[in-house]
Amino acid sequence: MPEVPTDPGRTIVLGERELAIGFRLIGLKDVVDVTPENAAVEFERAMTKGGFSLVIASQSIRGHLTDHQREVADASLEPLVVFVPTPTGEYEVESIAALAKRILGVSLVAPAS
Repeated sequence: MPEVPTDPGRTIVLGERELAIGFRLIGLKDVVDVTPENAAVEFERAMTKGGFSLVIASQSIRGHLTDHQREVADASLEPLVVFVPTPTGEYEVESIAALAKRILGVSLVAPAS
């Protein structure tokens, strides 16, 4: 039987003030108010600080990350990075084909002939 880790790690939330307040209200302590100006810096800090098993980030900050940071977020399993819709409800939907390519490495799109 596989061993169950005794320390599942911590969760950090990076998002707008409204998102941050919501997660603080449910008891999370590692919550950072993020603005477009500090999004890349705060994301880098969360990824390199260590001790986090889950990074929950607002979808709106994804556009303010560097290309390298977006690639790291998409490929990272430890910590796992999850982008959630913004408090305004605006979000990008990843297509099934893009999701399969990112997670499985398999293209569902037939090559053009």
